[in-house]
Amino acid sequence: MTRRDILTAAGSAALFTQIAGTASAEPVPNPKGPLGMGGAPTSFSARRSANAPAGGRGRGSARDANYVAPPFSDEFFDYCHSLGLGGAEMGNTPSDPAAIAKFKEKVQAYKMHVTFNVPLPRNEADVDRFEASVKAAKEIGAHSLHAALTGRRYEDMKTLADYTASFENNQRMVALANPVVTKHKVRLALENHKGWAAVEQAAWMKRLGSDYVGVHFDFGNNVSFMEDPMFTLETLKPWIFGAHIKDMGVQPYDGGFLLSEVPFGDGFLDLRKMVDILRAKDPNMIFDLEMITREPLKVPIFTDQYWVTFKETPPQQVAKLMEIIQKKASKKPLPSIAGLDPAARLKFEEENNLACIKYARQNLGL
Repeated sequence: MTRRDILTAAGSAALFTQIAGTASAEPVPNPKGPLGMGGAPTSFSARRSANAPAGGRGRGSARDANYVAPPFSDEFFDYCHSLGLGGAEMGNTPSDPAAIAKFKEKVQAYKMHVTFNVPLPRNEADVDRFEASVKAAKEIGAHSLHAALTGRRYEDMKTLADYTASFENNQRMVALANPVVTKHKVRLALENHKGWAAVEQAAWMKRLGSDYVGVHFDFGNNVSFMEDPMFTLETLKPWIFGAHIKDMGVQPYDGGFLLSEVPFGDGFLDLRKMVDILRAKDPNMIFDLEMITREPLKVPIFTDQYWVTFKETPPQQVAKLMEIIQKKASKKPLPSIAGLDPAARLKFEEENNLACIKYARQNLGL
């Protein structure tokens, strides 16, 4: 990107100075308020790694029984505001009443949406801890809670029994959370995080029948399940509360295909159509940027192991995705961070994020 492109993307020189590493005197205007595109922390992983204080991270993964949520920090929220974004996806809520009140004031002053990743209860003893966070999220005025409950099914689960046990555990956790979010009227949005096929997640939502448990729709994750993103969207649409917006690039490799987030407009997704569908469903739908700058993911569909956790995948679905891979494969190399030192990786990440912000403002009304 040229300097002119960067300034156009931000609508202000303040963004350029922020990215250049100097302090911005004034925040960049947020043109759409809380309905403007927000930021997901995974879009800024290199920056967060560079700025993380010692001891500032949680222990383990949110899907790990030993997970300890990191302490609340509003640094990422401030950073998204400085970029002119309309919201931010945060970690856990603050727990101290004074901190809750202070952050609520900031959310209102910035006119941004906020979602929280509150660890779901794993057992009855965990419900009180979860309810305290739900109450804090409601007090702050959060749009919803976000939960990503699985890793990559085709990597983490080696048998169908593994998948079944994982899915049953996910359902138990949500069953414990559902009465709490219903009581406090706070929405809980479950991301399609490479754990459940769209039809499996939709069937679960139907069984649950909750007004306060739905879907945080990731635009690209289920491509790894041989799903056309439009199919995933239409299947999950009745339950979608918010979304991770991204564009995806694909390329074949010997074991299957490579899958990668790419700057908006460089991939095969019809972003304009997908945004329009979601906004038609809910004019207040929120979208958070998730342009993950990393190595392309390998989706090994030509191996037997890939398929062992799937009971059945319709052949028409497979054929559609294979057609996409053949006809819409990326013509240029997919983004790669191989060999980049931390400073170069951060620069590359920022360039990708800025390109997405510029595209979203110019083409998607975000």
